[in-house]
Amino acid sequence: MRPSDYNKRLQKERRLRHPSDNGFTERRNAAADAKRQLLAKFASAPKPTDPEMQEKLAAREAAGRAREARRAEREALKAAEHERVLAEAAALAAAAEAEERAEAEARQAEIANRVSRVVADEAARKAERDRRYAARKARRA
Repeated sequence: MRPSDYNKRLQKERRLRHPSDNGFTERRNAAADAKRQLLAKFASAPKPTDPEMQEKLAAREAAGRAREARRAEREALKAAEHERVLAEAAALAAAAEAEERAEAEARQAEIANRVSRVVADEAARKAERDRRYAARKARRA
């Protein structure tokens, strides 16, 4: 590749990358225009005292109040559901405790019944033994 071809190619690439190489005055004028447009935009913006802005502000406040009301309603529903779950859990625990207590009482009653039968059987055996002993004594005497 010849040096002149290389220079031409570099110049072409530079033109493609920077299509308009603005001078200082053009850049300054463009910046001033942009600043004027920005100031015009802010100058034409509605003021806070305009009725249109007052309506928008009122609409925003109403939307905020509605949002807060919905949030409070959601919180109340959550709290009610939480209370319901707690009450249900307490009822289940109470039912389980009552069932356990009834089973314990039934076991105690069964144990007491067995003990009373054993004592009654022992008393009957002792009475039978005493009767036989008395009969034996009566036969000897």
